[in-house]
Amino acid sequence: MRVLLLLAWFVAPVAALAAERGPTPVSFAASDNVTVFADYYRAGTPGRPLILLFHQAGSNRAEYATIAPILATLGFDALAIDQRSGGSLWGRANETVQHLGHSEGYDAAFHDLEGALLWAKSSGPARPVIVWGSSYSAALVFLLAAKYQQDVKALLAFSPGEYLARATAVRSAAAQLSIPMFATSAKESGEVAQAKAILDAAPARQKVQFVPRVAGVHGSSTLRSDRNPKGVDENWDAVKAFLAPLALSSISPAMNHS
Repeated sequence: MRVLLLLAWFVAPVAALAAERGPTPVSFAASDNVTVFADYYRAGTPGRPLILLFHQAGSNRAEYATIAPILATLGFDALAIDQRSGGSLWGRANETVQHLGHSEGYDAAFHDLEGALLWAKSSGPARPVIVWGSSYSAALVFLLAAKYQQDVKALLAFSPGEYLARATAVRSAAAQLSIPMFATSAKESGEVAQAKAILDAAPARQKVQFVPRVAGVHGSSTLRSDRNPKGVDENWDAVKAFLAPLALSSISPAMNHS
């Protein structure tokens, strides 16, 4: 209990100030050297866990414009990227698509996720990295975590499904993962079943499938009040409960005592 109180006292004020400052635009090379554009949100203290935020189809990093600042107040740095498979949802252009000249397929965007992870590894001192996907990128994060098992510490998937070229690619990747994972979806039987099938394939001991009681919508939009006004609070409560122990992962051993 003392650790949680100390964390709240230490993180909340500086994280709130960092969130108020807004994100820093960054760019980096995807694993095939395509330029990827992103926004970096700082929690305010060095060494905080980093969440890599990936958007849904037809979208861009503005999907996280109201989500990432909340993550910063919870003590997490966040990087929201524009993948090469996307568009102009949220009234904002996808810069990666603009720079490339066209939108590509879901599988091709894996290069952008790899680039984000490589950027995270080279951006400063080692710290825990958490991956977060929305719709088609909720499928890709399982492949990313399976390929880079030493680098990804936890995974969140919003409306995951077998959206990729190979029919069972996501379940095959999940079957390799023992990291903590969280999945949710719209309050719709097909989406719920797809998320369950993927989580069931994973040998991880810590697996959370949140099925909304009130309301849920497709992808990370379920955490936006403009898209899910009735269910946003219950969805955030579930996400915060999953993330809470992960926020402690960057506290020094000397602080981590009861």
